[in-house]
Amino acid sequence: MNQLTTKERAKILAVLCEGMGINAASRVTDASKNASLKLLADVGEACAIYQDENHRYLNLTRIECDEIWSFVGMKQKNVPPEMKGLFGIGDVYTWTAIDAETKFVPCWHVGNRSAESANHFIADLAKRLKNRIQLTTDGHKAYVEDAFGADIDFTQLVKF
Repeated sequence: MNQLTTKERAKILAVLCEGMGINAASRVTDASKNASLKLLADVGEACAIYQDENHRYLNLTRIECDEIWSFVGMKQKNVPPEMKGLFGIGDVYTWTAIDAETKFVPCWHVGNRSAESANHFIADLAKRLKNRIQLTTDGHKAYVEDAFGADIDFTQLVKF
């Protein structure tokens, strides 16, 4: 089996970080599409492990949370009946927390738009912080109270 050198890996990651797609990155770097995808998955897993282990006891004060909608394969309305309920097919939401001052992202969660996903995400955020914060969301107060209790300053940003 062929192994990519460190220099080849760095080149693939550099063009991907610049926004180039997988097919184009594979052509430009002369690497197979499978090699580029495997490298991307390996680096993503390593980054997730690093973030999970090191983003703890953070001294942040103003956090903004929101979810970003996307879809995998097809939009939810187009998912055939036999595939409904399978994770990774149809609508997917990326829950994000960002520090308003530094733009640091202490945590994120990929899931659906259910209370279970929201609770998982907010509980993870609460575990990463070492002090009381001001949290701004678009209106998911119920999820916040479960994780933080009364030890939070909560605001809602309502968009019209």
